[in-house]
Amino acid sequence: MAPTLVGFGLGSNIGDKPGNIRTALGLLCERQIARLDAISNIYRTPPWGVLDQEDFANACAVGVTELAPYELLAAVKKIEADMGREPTRRWGPRLIDVDILFLGDRYVEDPELTIPHKDLFSRGFVLAPLAEIIPGLILDGISVAEAAAQANLDGVELWFKQG
Repeated sequence: MAPTLVGFGLGSNIGDKPGNIRTALGLLCERQIARLDAISNIYRTPPWGVLDQEDFANACAVGVTELAPYELLAAVKKIEADMGREPTRRWGPRLIDVDILFLGDRYVEDPELTIPHKDLFSRGFVLAPLAEIIPGLILDGISVAEAAAQANLDGVELWFKQG
């Protein structure tokens, strides 16, 4: 596949949350899954979906990949497994979560993979860091910066600056 712009959303709410995100970002690069061109700061965010759990650390990264959609999915799932993520309830606590937010202008919709990510525009904890690093991006005709400006950002706060 030709080099394609890719976006990742990363989250953790178990253990060293910011450290888990940094480890996953390092593995994306080390394993040549993607060349990351921009990484957001890390945000502290309240849980979403299931509320009886610790706050999350969230960040986004954008770069370029040559992997096809399902190869990319397998690669990020391997990172999660190798880092020690264990199956849990939906939206429950997780050591690391690596979501594919978008992959160029590709659209995939099936039970295993949806690109662009189906909940992207309803999650302030994704929109805030994504707008920080690529505000001009337009997905499904919607500007990431405009979506972030209209999103519910209650409890989404800068936690750690990258670099």
